Amino acid sequence: MAITNLTQDNFKTVIESNPFVVIDFWAQWCEPCLMFSNTFKNAASKHPDVMFCMLDTETNAEIAAYFNIEQIPCVLAIKNQIVIDGIVGVMPSQSFEESLQQWRDFDTTEINRHFAEQVA
Repeated sequence: MAITNLTQDNFKTVIESNPFVVIDFWAQWCEPCLMFSNTFKNAASKHPDVMFCMLDTETNAEIAAYFNIEQIPCVLAIKNQIVIDGIVGVMPSQSFEESLQQWRDFDTTEINRHFAEQVA
């Protein structure tokens, strides 16, 4: 699956319309970000059921600030519109694959139940 570039214009729609989103917060000047980009792109090609996205923190600083992104590269995993994990720094391919599996296995049932009760 192709990687989606997130912006202010499409962020909300992408998060709300995909059950599992992984976002790479990066910047063009960040060498570790550029090093990690190949790992991220390779993982995206192996996991078509996951929405892989990249967000340039320079051009979308408001979104990065909303998520308190202070160091990059930073990857956030979002399931059912809930941020379930975040990792800062370059990850080897194997570590990233292990994180993807843990995120895939993460059950949001209790979190969803909690918020449903708050609304009721």
